[in-house]
Amino acid sequence: MTDTTPSVTRLWKTMTPAQRLAAADAFWRDEDATDDQIQAVMLIAQQKKFRPKSVIALDVERRARQLATIVNLPEGLAARVLIVYHLARQRPLMGAFLDALGIAHEDGLIQEENVKPDDAKLEPAAAKIRAEFPAEDVSLYLSTLLVQDPETWGGLREILNSLQSPVSSRQS
Repeated sequence: MTDTTPSVTRLWKTMTPAQRLAAADAFWRDEDATDDQIQAVMLIAQQKKFRPKSVIALDVERRARQLATIVNLPEGLAARVLIVYHLARQRPLMGAFLDALGIAHEDGLIQEENVKPDDAKLEPAAAKIRAEFPAEDVSLYLSTLLVQDPETWGGLREILNSLQSPVSSRQS
């Protein structure tokens, strides 16, 4: 059986331009992402034929636009950008999903270690957030959970396949 779980890099590629821009903007504004931001500066400089000093001198909006246009982000950088994006911009979605699953959280962050969702609650929880939030945001969030921890969130694979969204249809 072939694993159809997308990589974080493939997930980045499937994001809408608006999602990538919002994620890149959140990434550059995150004060805890300094090491990853240095990696992003070097990547932008290499890809766009800029000097690193020139990239650093750009304002946040311009650095975000530059990063958002790079389709092939390294796995670690793409993972960091996705995490920062969800924490900065998607907490209501995260919280609504965890509430629907009955998982204790604080503002969308699970508080306990080794929490495993009840697979029987995944489809109703996904349906609830699909009714409340934009489809591309729901698909990206559920895909991000699956990519980050396929053992815990493996039950989302079938749900994502059934969504017929750009994110789920490009997983193979």
